[in-house]
Amino acid sequence: MTTTPAEAGGPEAAPSLPPSRPVEAGHAVDRTRPRMEIRNRQTAGLTFRADQWAAKKAGARATATVRAWGYAELDEPDLDTAVRRLVQAAVADGGKRISVHLADQDQRILAVALSHVGDAAPGEDAVLTEIAALRTVVSCGSDLAPDGRRVWALLDAAPRAPRERPSPPAAGADADR
Repeated sequence: MTTTPAEAGGPEAAPSLPPSRPVEAGHAVDRTRPRMEIRNRQTAGLTFRADQWAAKKAGARATATVRAWGYAELDEPDLDTAVRRLVQAAVADGGKRISVHLADQDQRILAVALSHVGDAAPGEDAVLTEIAALRTVVSCGSDLAPDGRRVWALLDAAPRAPRERPSPPAAGADADR
């Protein structure tokens, strides 16, 4: 290791670093993490231990969270099932914890499960096929990121128009033929 005298710009002459940047072995380390910023919508982050009960807990808490947001017409069984399947896929990656992130926008609910396993392998498509088959799921997918695999589903929470029932034949309609 070499040192530089203060008059030549060594450590004694270096300006002090702001307190937000820690110093390790004489070098400034920037520990700020890129963070997602969401505005003008409701969000929630839920964290669970990655165990056999995580899916049931996550489904129930996600449903309760979204219910509190005031989506009276939301198909809660679809949301519960989607979140459970997302969490089961994240738990299968083998990490110690998983997180579920929820957000709403334009009468839709986004549910994302993150495995927090940096070297996770791409998941199987069977999970996405099951999730896509749910009535209110608009879209779903999976991708890999440095912080783990993300599995997500977008659900429609808008009130459904009542189904039109075929009107019964008018009385005597068959007699006219």
